[in-house]
Amino acid sequence: MTDPAITDDLIAAHGLTPDEYQTILEIIGRAPTFTELGIFSAMWNEHCSYKSSKKWLRTLPTEGPQVICGPGENAGVVDIGDGQAVVFKMESHNHPSYIEPYQGAATGVGGILRDVFTMGARPIAAMNSLSFGEPSHPKTSQLVNGVVEGVGGYGNCFGVPTVGGEVRFHPAYNGNCLVNAFAAGLADADKIFYSAASGVGMPVVYLGAKTGRDGVGGATMASAEFDDTIEEKRPTVQVGDPFTEKRLMEATLELMATGAVISIQDMGAAGLTCSAVEMGDKGGLGVKLNLEDVPQREDNMTAYEMMLSESQERMLMVLKPELEAEARAVFEKWDLDFAIVGETIAEDRFLILHNGETKADLPLSKLASTAPEYDRPWVETPPADPLDDVPQIDPIDGLRALLASPNYAGKQWVYEQYDSQVMGDTVRVPGFGAGIVRVHGTPKLLAFTSDVTPRYVKANPVEGGKQAVAEAYRNLTAVGATPLATTDNMNFGNPEKPEIMGQFVGAIKGIGEAVSALDMPIVSGNVSLYNETDGTGILPTPTIGAVGLLANRDQLILRDVRDGHVLLMIGACDGHLGQSALLAEVFNREDGDAPSVDLAEEKKNGDFIRANAQWIDACTDIADGGLALAAFEMAETAGVGVVLDSDDTPTLFGEDQARYLVACSFDKAEALMTAAGQSGVTLTSVGKFTGDCVKMGGSEAPLSELSEVYRTSFAAAVA
Repeated sequence: MTDPAITDDLIAAHGLTPDEYQTILEIIGRAPTFTELGIFSAMWNEHCSYKSSKKWLRTLPTEGPQVICGPGENAGVVDIGDGQAVVFKMESHNHPSYIEPYQGAATGVGGILRDVFTMGARPIAAMNSLSFGEPSHPKTSQLVNGVVEGVGGYGNCFGVPTVGGEVRFHPAYNGNCLVNAFAAGLADADKIFYSAASGVGMPVVYLGAKTGRDGVGGATMASAEFDDTIEEKRPTVQVGDPFTEKRLMEATLELMATGAVISIQDMGAAGLTCSAVEMGDKGGLGVKLNLEDVPQREDNMTAYEMMLSESQERMLMVLKPELEAEARAVFEKWDLDFAIVGETIAEDRFLILHNGETKADLPLSKLASTAPEYDRPWVETPPADPLDDVPQIDPIDGLRALLASPNYAGKQWVYEQYDSQVMGDTVRVPGFGAGIVRVHGTPKLLAFTSDVTPRYVKANPVEGGKQAVAEAYRNLTAVGATPLATTDNMNFGNPEKPEIMGQFVGAIKGIGEAVSALDMPIVSGNVSLYNETDGTGILPTPTIGAVGLLANRDQLILRDVRDGHVLLMIGACDGHLGQSALLAEVFNREDGDAPSVDLAEEKKNGDFIRANAQWIDACTDIADGGLALAAFEMAETAGVGVVLDSDDTPTLFGEDQARYLVACSFDKAEALMTAAGQSGVTLTSVGKFTGDCVKMGGSEAPLSELSEVYRTSFAAAVA
């Protein structure tokens, strides 16, 4: 097959600017071959090179005594004591999921699981953060159903519990949904596997499933906006097979135990190209590949197709040659491909041969660490206008409006499609705050949460970035866990627009301040830009995934609400209604500033909760929907009514930060009040659990009636 001529249109179709193409000409001193153009396109696109975000990502705090491995590897690694480590990361699969919801979401789950077990960790938990357009949009129902089925279909078949997540709806996502997938695994702290190749003349080995034409150019597609050619992009979406992935995991972990692995890398975005280049670049070596040796499931595949395919369930490894037989036997046992497809070389070259022809011969280091890096122009998001008066409303009417919105209704329809109990170590399933999983064979537990409030970030990127971290901190604290570390998934629009780049910069600044103040360093992450359709961008959505540790079950705060329990609020309430859920759902308004985040107060109140957990029977953080929604959710879970003392709209629905709602007996409440006085913590009695109604001031409704709204509204909107 003759390669096409390199034209301006072909260069543009590969996502390369004229200046970038000129740089390629200067690097190699000639016009690239078609395969070389594809390789540069794959390595220099936004999805793989982080060329618009690297400058700002470097400012994030990534170190701490608990951190074993920070950003730059397949996943982050954090020490949890006793020679054990938790390995975790969150990544986006946004563009593929909008084009082909089931496979886009499924392969997003598959990819993040591979990132974890590539490091030598067995996955123990998964989460997801999903953002969709308004429920009435003609595409939303199809997207929600397809994505949820894809997440469940892959995770359930693979056999990892889905223990948490979030789902939101907003018109800004009508043309570009977000699917952020998180996975965590356990490993021995001294048996972590990394991707840097070492040694000259070492075999480069292809592992797993065969290569097909699915996903060719997927990373480049994920680095561009959508327009009316979206349907033409369907072939760039990968197809997943969770049963093959399960075998690949078992084979990979067994292979690692043989001592044969020098380095190993998941074949994710940009497939064979990215995995080979990253292994070589991190090890300061070149790589030579013979593509006729690559296992293929389709006939007559070209070098271009093999290098850019994103077929799933594949890995690349540098092998100790003396242990080849043992390694091969493992993969043959699991009925997976094991093929030596090349070798490491001393020269700084990426040499691609196919049937005796040289298809690419490039300086390898120029493809990865010296990819373009931009300091994009940015403008600070202007201060929000002051919030106009918000009318007082009947509090039950306000609560009912929140419960009827799929944003705040119960998400049972979603998480009941996920297996949250597989592996038998799940302590708390989705729908009750942070997910909790036992560290098998030990008294320890790990807690997981995923959080962001995009409307806050749009109004005030710095405070919104802080708030995403602070809410993750509170969700972990509310179950008694000590927050350990975070992963970020930065979902934004077109970074070439200064106002969008300003949102990104502001959010990074806020996240950096918060993870530093709360001792939750960023250890891994992902940036997803160009989330726009026909020039309309999503809400800025910097999702924070966070992990916390409990030494034993005695530290666990259960949700044990009973009739007669007192309700206490920890933290000060000023009644902040700017950008609130009430404002959006009742008044169809998105105005005012985001709530300010006092990080010192967050730390003080969180430390107080953990230090006094023995007096707390149930705890939740107060976030969207304020005190009213938090109290209802606790009551609904327990099946007991609640009486709140206030009927004031700002007090009930304000979204001031650094707050928790605690339920306990009267005796324990007295102990907490004494402790709060000694600690300088604001603690207020706000009501009690009793009866079978929800009462706020002079307004009330049966709990059963509100519960019916809460439990049926989501499915009614999207099913």
